[in-house]
Amino acid sequence: MLRLFTDPHGLLLEHAGSVRRPTNGLTIDILFTAAQPLALARTAWATGLPADLPSQPGAPIGTQEVWAAGVTYLRSRTARMEESKDAGGGTFYDKVYNAARPELFFKGTPHRVAGPGTPVRIRGDSKWNVPEPELTLAINKEGRIFGYSVGNDMSSRDIEGENPLYLPQAKVYDRSTGLGPCLCMTDEPLPPTTTIAIVINRDGAAVFSGSTTISQIKRPFTELAEFLFRDNAFPVGAYLMTGTGIVPPDSFTLRTGDEIRITIEPIGTLVNTVA
Repeated sequence: MLRLFTDPHGLLLEHAGSVRRPTNGLTIDILFTAAQPLALARTAWATGLPADLPSQPGAPIGTQEVWAAGVTYLRSRTARMEESKDAGGGTFYDKVYNAARPELFFKGTPHRVAGPGTPVRIRGDSKWNVPEPELTLAINKEGRIFGYSVGNDMSSRDIEGENPLYLPQAKVYDRSTGLGPCLCMTDEPLPPTTTIAIVINRDGAAVFSGSTTISQIKRPFTELAEFLFRDNAFPVGAYLMTGTGIVPPDSFTLRTGDEIRITIEPIGTLVNTVA
């Protein structure tokens, strides 16, 4: 297992506690376009120079698009049916949960992504905003999953609930995506017991926390990746968020200044504040 971090000088690779800076010109885009990204990263680590992890890493993204899957957990299906019931769209989500075809939607381009320690945003025209903590797949240009990151799919629940056709506005805007703190590369699937946990702090105190495991995801990750790449080319690969199983109560909404902490081991903890 290798973890890739970024800093202003480029990439850093960590393996078994040893951190090295590649000297072979490796970039994130090169990894995502490689047929064997992990093998390439291992070579870069073995030939790299000793280094230290950055105190504030950047988002582990090059020029990749970020996409997302929805209604992959029963909890997400229930929440989205409830938020959309007044608009008559509640049954859409029940049908998607049980359908052969998953819900996939575009989430953002690199300039819309917030890395660790940088602010994510809530929309100025929304009154009900939540983070969605999600395991995020790193998929190379050939459609093969080679790693994982921590994702935050910031969502305006009132906008989507008003009409499901407003989903792009509820999901895609500046700094609507959190990603980091690293890209964890492995040739072994993560165990079903892998935990996704979130804590939201406000004025120094936790106002919401929750956790789930990836065993609760309805669809295999390979299935989600295969549907994303159907009739769709990604010349520099893509990131794919896999949905959320943690939904705050309907009475909760994010506020400016809130701190969002999402932890998925062995990847790490993504921390963002709300702007």
